[in-house]
Amino acid sequence: MVLRVDDLVVTYGGSVQALRGVTLEVADGSVAAVLGGNGAGKSTLLRAISGTLPLHRGRVDRGSITLDGEDITHMATHRIVSRGVVQVPEGRRVFAHLSVDDNLRAGSIGNRDARRRRQVHNRVVEMFPVLAERRSQKAGLLSGGEQQMLAVGRALMAEPRLLLLDEPSLGLAPLMVARIRETVQAIHAAGTAVLLIEQNASMALAVAGHASVLEVGTVSLQGPAQELARSDRVRQLYLGDGGESEARVTRAARTPLERWTA
Repeated sequence: MVLRVDDLVVTYGGSVQALRGVTLEVADGSVAAVLGGNGAGKSTLLRAISGTLPLHRGRVDRGSITLDGEDITHMATHRIVSRGVVQVPEGRRVFAHLSVDDNLRAGSIGNRDARRRRQVHNRVVEMFPVLAERRSQKAGLLSGGEQQMLAVGRALMAEPRLLLLDEPSLGLAPLMVARIRETVQAIHAAGTAVLLIEQNASMALAVAGHASVLEVGTVSLQGPAQELARSDRVRQLYLGDGGESEARVTRAARTPLERWTA
């Protein structure tokens, strides 16, 4: 097991309760998805795991977060990163005025082994060939989909054991959402665990092995992703009522991987 969140309660400003006893696990090398609408507590969960919660005036009032048995609930962000947990925040947030290559280099700033950095860089641009093509271009001039590639690539430069993805398909066209799915599958195939926070349930359930549904700060459903895809409640709330959505998830899970080029 990589990560365990146990009975987590989080409040903002000392009064607004955002998470109410959330419990979930992310196993080593697995993909776990967390579904839910706006205000469900998905981003709060990631902030708590990554250690960025205090930056948003949030605090953990109860419960714990452990990584390989070590309590990281109140650990500083840089120490959590050093243990292999890296987050790609919602909205991409690349360094707009830096080049693509400089953005990637920023992701490996903690690695002093130049040879290792080159190896990881080569793997990242092999996964995202468009980043090699745009290497000297300012990141702010990339399209939304390309910026998402860069944000994920920058996170991978840190060689994470656990990658936290916050709404990676948000605001992207359907073709780019399919590329996100392919990328998550490729990251999983390489052995990195992924916690995927998504409103796009069809995409998330296609790539995840296990999924949880957050509703108003509590876990309302949890189980194998394909079982949740067949759940009447999930189909009605997140996939649309009817069998076509389930078929779409099944087809997506069978789609072969291709390199993400644009």
